Amino acid sequence: MSVLLLRLDGPLQAWGDASRFVRRHTRTEPTKSGVIGLLAAAQGRRRTDPIEDLAALAFGVRVDQRGRMMRDFQTAIRRGRKNESMPLSYRYYLADAVFVAGVEGDIELLRALDDAVHSPTFPLYLGRRACPPSEKEISLGVHDTSLEDALRSQEWLARDWYRRQQGRMVHLELVVDAPPGTVDAETARDVPLSFDPVRREYGWRDVVRLAPVAMQNERGRAEPDFMAALGGA
Repeated sequence: MSVLLLRLDGPLQAWGDASRFVRRHTRTEPTKSGVIGLLAAAQGRRRTDPIEDLAALAFGVRVDQRGRMMRDFQTAIRRGRKNESMPLSYRYYLADAVFVAGVEGDIELLRALDDAVHSPTFPLYLGRRACPPSEKEISLGVHDTSLEDALRSQEWLARDWYRRQQGRMVHLELVVDAPPGTVDAETARDVPLSFDPVRREYGWRDVVRLAPVAMQNERGRAEPDFMAALGGA
C-alpha cells in the first residue's frame, strides 16, 4: 500500500462530525469525512457524485500543533416580506492548528489525488468554507510505506513560535483507523457515504490513539534542573 500525506495548516479549521441545528462543533483533529470532502473537491467531484473509492481509503492524523478552541456567534436574515431574523448560531473553530493527515490505498488513486491537490478544480477548505489553508501547496507527496510509518516519519511541521513555547522533547498525538477487534477504539460517525445535500449520509468508523511520536525540539525551552539547584544550595 501507499500513502498520500497532506499538510492541514490554517488560521481557522473546523472538523465537525455531529453538528446539528444552531450549534456547529468541531473535533480536536481533522475528520475523515472532512478530508475526503477536500480530496473530492480537488478532483472536481460534484456533491452528487459517488465517493465509495475515497471513503474506502484508510485514514490517520498526526497533531503537529494543537490549536485553540474558539467560538463564534453568527446571525442571518431571511429575505422576504418581513426580513425575518434567523436564530443565533454558535460555530466552533480550531485556531492556529497544524496537522499531518494521511490516506492509504491504491497507488494509482493516490497519485491522481496528489495531482488534483496540486491543481484543484474547486477551492480547498479546512472543514468549512470560511477556513482556507495557509499554505498554497498542501500535498506532502505519495509515500511507499504504511500509514502509521508515513505519519511517524514525516518531519515536524509546527510553526517556530509554537516550537519556542514547547520543551526540548515533544510528543505528537497519532489518531488512525482502528483495525477490526480493537478493544480501546473510539467510535465516530465519520465515514462519508454521500455528500448529496438532499440526503447526506455518514457511516461509523472506529479510531484508535497510538503511542505518540517523539520529536526533538532544538528551539524549545530547556527544562529546569531542580536537582542541580538543590545541589548548589
